[in-house]
Amino acid sequence: MIEDRYDEERFDFGEAVRVTRNVRNDGTYPGMPVGELLMRRGSVGHVIEVGTFLQDQVIYTVHFLDHGRMVGCRAEELIPASAPWNPSRFEFRDKVVCRIDLGMQGKVIVDKGSEGEVLKVLRESLPLQYHVRFPGRTLQVPESVLEPADPENFREPEE
Repeated sequence: MIEDRYDEERFDFGEAVRVTRNVRNDGTYPGMPVGELLMRRGSVGHVIEVGTFLQDQVIYTVHFLDHGRMVGCRAEELIPASAPWNPSRFEFRDKVVCRIDLGMQGKVIVDKGSEGEVLKVLRESLPLQYHVRFPGRTLQVPESVLEPADPENFREPEE
């Protein structure tokens, strides 16, 4: 019995889509080193093919005409180009540092300078919010209380 997949045919041929996270070479893009940035989050392209990988993952081949690249993307990395887009400073797995003490009910629960990792970007909320895993707990925090954990190697997003 074949089960229905929630993400099959989410996007149609020719549909304009936007990548929601940076797409890096996982070794399947020829001529570039593994880990190299292929497309920056927020870039818009058009679906030119729908296929599968390992028989259980739907992969959309997206042509980013402005960049001259065709890149395979999973459904969870894409949104319709017409959907609201709030650019974020950080993304999934970025290491961040808390700029202030964070408290709950009068108690400091995360000290200023504590390092955390971004688990999710909540683009629908304004101001932009993140789920960040700090030592011992996960919190939803606004972008304004975060800074890069490694500022010397952090690359600000392009507008």
